[in-house]
Amino acid sequence: MKKTEKESIINGLTEQINASNHFYLADIAELDAENTSALRRLCFNREVKLVVVKNTLLRKALENSEKEAEGLYDVLKGNTSVMFTESGNVPAKLIKEFTKKNNTDKPLLKGAYVEESVYVGADQLEVLANIKSKNELIADVVALLQSPAKNVISSLQSGGNILTGVLKAIEEKKS
Repeated sequence: MKKTEKESIINGLTEQINASNHFYLADIAELDAENTSALRRLCFNREVKLVVVKNTLLRKALENSEKEAEGLYDVLKGNTSVMFTESGNVPAKLIKEFTKKNNTDKPLLKGAYVEESVYVGADQLEVLANIKSKNELIADVVALLQSPAKNVISSLQSGGNILTGVLKAIEEKKS
C-alpha cells in the first residue's frame, strides 16, 4: 500500500472517529462468510457502520483525532473491526444478540469509546449493553417530571368527584 493511500485511509478514519460519539473495537476473525455476512446485515439494520481496519492505521487515526482514547491503544492487536454508532449501547446489544443466536464467541469486544469514556475488555460488554442512550435518558427525565403533575391532577380530579358527590347528597337531603 502506498503512503498516499495510507494517509487517505487515516484521514477518513480520523473524520469518522471525530464525527462519532461512540465506537467499538471488536475482533471478528474466524467468522465464516455466512456469519460475517449476517453480522454486516445486522449492523446495517441497526445503523451501525462496521469497518475492518489495520491496527497501525487505526492507531494513527486515534492519535490524530480529537478523542481522548489512549486507553484503546493496548487492544490494537490481531484482527480489529470498528463499529461506529449514534447510540452508545446498540453495538453491545448487537454483539450479545449475535453471539447468543449464532452460538459463537465472535465478535469479541476488545474495547469501546462511549460518552467520552474508554472501556477495555470483553468483560465490559454487559456494562455497555446497560448504558442508556441519550433518548432513553431524556424519556426517563420526562417521565419523572410528568409523574408528580399526573398525581396532582389525578388527586384534584378524584377530589372534585367526591366534592360533587357530597354536594349532590346534601342537596337530595334538603329536598
